[in-house]
Amino acid sequence: MKVSEKNQLLFIDFEFTMPEGKMKHKEFFPEIIEVGIVYVKDTEVSETYSSYVKPVHFPKVSERCKNFLKVSQENIDAGITFKEFVQILSDYRGKSKSPITVITWGNMDMKVLRQNCQRNGEVFPFETSEFRDLSMEYKRFFGDRNQTGLWKAVEDYGKKGTGKHHRALDDAMTTYHIFKLVEEDKRYLQKPTPPTIGDRIDLTQVLKNYAT
Repeated sequence: MKVSEKNQLLFIDFEFTMPEGKMKHKEFFPEIIEVGIVYVKDTEVSETYSSYVKPVHFPKVSERCKNFLKVSQENIDAGITFKEFVQILSDYRGKSKSPITVITWGNMDMKVLRQNCQRNGEVFPFETSEFRDLSMEYKRFFGDRNQTGLWKAVEDYGKKGTGKHHRALDDAMTTYHIFKLVEEDKRYLQKPTPPTIGDRIDLTQVLKNYAT
């Protein structure tokens, strides 16, 4: 069966730099330093991608950031350039002839990506794409007042997140797993289509009666 273009999804997660300490430097802005991508065709994982990304404006990562994300400066220095990173995103977008749907947990990933592109003179790679914030869908579906964290959401389903929290690919894969669980619940709660007269009556028996 041919895969529908509309069923091609990109589950994306980024990790960002952080300023040192609680006080933000007036010129500081978060830069993407890790990317995780899960490319899904017709609900099945087709490809995954993971890499560190070298920050441009604040190349030295703060101790707070390294401790929080469990990364080293060497990890980051060995990453791809921001330009290469944008090209990879563009290549994934180009896999679908129609606008590909980008799914994230929260809206920060796309906000930071757009800001980083503007600061680095790169074209935002998903200008024609559709976006879904799964955290908001989860919130509306379950009637929560507040947005739920990614791993808290998967634990509420009685499951465990994939790998380690705050690793980009692991979080992207966990988002994909929650997506499947929520979509399954949505289908379960949908009202069944009312049966037709044909469903209610065995027409072969009716015709047989008329024939006698």
